[in-house]
Amino acid sequence: MPRNFCNPESIGSKKSFCPAAGWRKAAKWMYLLLAVMWLGSARKALAQGDWEITPQSEEALERGLAWLARNQGPEGNWDSNDLGLVSTGALAFLAAGHLPGRGPYGDTVKRALEYVIRNAQSSGLLNIAEPRRGMYNHGLSTFVLGQAYGMVQDPRLGELLEKALVVIQETQCGDGGWDYIAKRQPQGHDLSLVVMQALALRSAVDSGFEVSPQVVQAAIRCVREHYTPRNCPRDADEEEQKRHPGQFTYSKGGGNATVAMAAAGIVCLQEFGQYDDWRIEKNLEVIRNAILDATRNDRPRRERRAPFDPYTLYYVSQALYQVGGEPWRECYPLLRDGVVASQVRDPGNPARDGMWTAQGHVGGKPGDLYMTAVCCFVLAIPNRYLPILQEGRIESLQRQFGSTASFNRSGSP
Repeated sequence: MPRNFCNPESIGSKKSFCPAAGWRKAAKWMYLLLAVMWLGSARKALAQGDWEITPQSEEALERGLAWLARNQGPEGNWDSNDLGLVSTGALAFLAAGHLPGRGPYGDTVKRALEYVIRNAQSSGLLNIAEPRRGMYNHGLSTFVLGQAYGMVQDPRLGELLEKALVVIQETQCGDGGWDYIAKRQPQGHDLSLVVMQALALRSAVDSGFEVSPQVVQAAIRCVREHYTPRNCPRDADEEEQKRHPGQFTYSKGGGNATVAMAAAGIVCLQEFGQYDDWRIEKNLEVIRNAILDATRNDRPRRERRAPFDPYTLYYVSQALYQVGGEPWRECYPLLRDGVVASQVRDPGNPARDGMWTAQGHVGGKPGDLYMTAVCCFVLAIPNRYLPILQEGRIESLQRQFGSTASFNRSGSP
């Protein structure tokens, strides 16, 4: 059984797991999954209406999943040794309600998860690529394992997940962040690594594990230190910063102010109950403007390119969903339709039909896997199958990990 992650001292101990809240969450989601499948209306059972899911988005999702299944290969890894990318392939199916070993894509999901399990290091590190991709692959894979465990309760997933969580805690750097290499350092490297580990930790919470509040609070402090206001000093008091635009950046001090980092900061804060943090609204504006620009004048259809690269799209979609309300209602249809319009349609060529072409830093077949898996994930979000897609404020998160009131301007308790 998974161990108790309530306290730092429990990591690596033989203490028993505290199951009550986590098992209730997992049971709730299993019940929803089974009920939806039984009723035979999986696609729209949990969606709020046609503004979330359209016939076109349903068809695009099915085409995308079919492409992923056709092109997976016997190893289950889509010719990639990045466990994070392989896990993202599995996530596309899980988000659409397909469980390992069950239904038309059961073998596809199972092979992908088995590849990750088979290649985990004895320490629990989920990386077989070169060491500098260690915590990228580890964070992505741990997140997906947590979601899968919350849906199927496979003991092997649980055992690997608890080891993976130990790795995350033991490699957290002195400033609350993480480095690319799985090693504790005085300072973490950048915000992209923080969001990956934060999502992995929250995924574990959703699946019944309890993580150390100290680890999470240190990560939240680190996220806030990556916020950079414009037209005023970074060390200005918060009331002054609120009067100016600003956003989360890749590095502390304002370096690389991308849309992806704006979304990553929102995701980190939302996932751990920091719902009232004023920085969320500032970064939502960055995301909204970027979506309007990326989808203007039917650009995705004309250019046959998704609105964003897969990394950005992955976090933008989650940021919008977790905030919900008007930002989600206004921007998700634009994002969804842009994804649908950019899909490759080539019925005579099964090697291409249903895919989304690679963008960003990952090319070749692994890049096509990454882009297609993320696009499928985006189209499947309204199904709300994944445990992490619980809606509304979760007050227990605020109680466990503190609220914005618990932190002063510098981010210290």
